[in-house]
This record gives sequence, structure tokens and C-alpha cells, in this order.
Amino acid sequence: MRHTISILVDNEPGVLSRIAGLFSARGFNIESLNVAETTEPDTSRITLVTSGDDWIIDQIIKRFNNMVDVIKLRDLTRLIRVKREMVLVKVEATQETRAEILRTADIFRAKVVDVGPKSYTLELTGDKDKVSAFIDLLTPLGINEIARTGTVAMIREAQITKRRS
Repeated sequence: MRHTISILVDNEPGVLSRIAGLFSARGFNIESLNVAETTEPDTSRITLVTSGDDWIIDQIIKRFNNMVDVIKLRDLTRLIRVKREMVLVKVEATQETRAEILRTADIFRAKVVDVGPKSYTLELTGDKDKVSAFIDLLTPLGINEIARTGTVAMIREAQITKRRS
């Protein structure tokens, strides 16, 4: 089963390395990893996606909770959450394919973020399936380059409100 884990950590050198090291030392795989500063410059949020049974995830969470740099950790898998990925796709744009590229972008509500004489660069945000479907439809048109984030996730307000009640 895929698990989405949100980890609030101290924004210090080496924290990400220690977290990745924990995974590699135990033979666990990281499927997706995103790290960014929060509204507080001294903290970062890591959103990590991994697969495993409940025992493996429990072991991961126990190890993280013992790390000094970890402020807060939540397995978001069974909570009501918002999950998104973002992709930038540079597509070969010929006279014959330009209209089809723009139609596909419109259908998926993607943005054209760069136009060159031979290519369009499109930006799309959505869940993993939407991003994958977008890439699949653009592939026959000639993708030159892809930059794709992993999953970012937050608990939905409805989940937070239910817990306060």
C-alpha cells in the first residue's frame, strides 16, 4: 500500500540526508520526495511517498519520531487530504501539432508557460493520474523534456474541523 507521510523538520543541513539514509539502511524505497521551507524559515516540510505494509510504515514512523530534527510527523494516508503533483512538459511544436497541443492543454487546464519557435512548455497541476494521463496524451506529439515533482499533500480543513469538535 502507498503511504503519504508529512514530516515537519528543522531546516538545517543534513536533515534530508539522515532521512534518506534511514530508508536506504533498511532497504525501504522512497517513491516520491518533496522538501520546501514552510512559513517559518527555520522549518521545512517533507512530503514523502513510500510503499509498504503496516509493519514497515510503523517502523519508519518510529525511527523518524526518534530523530532530533523531526518536529512533527503524520501519515496522511487514511486522512482526508489534498494531494497534488506538478509537471512541466516541453513539447515539440510543429505546424501540424500546435493546435492539438493547445487543445490537450485546454482539456487538462494546463498553462502554456513558454513558447519557442519549435516548442511549447506546458505546466499542469493535479493528482498523479491526471498528470500521467496528460503525459500519455502528449507523448505521441513529441515530448522533448519533462520536469515533474513528486506528491505534495495537506490535510483537508474538514479533517481538522472534525478533530476539534
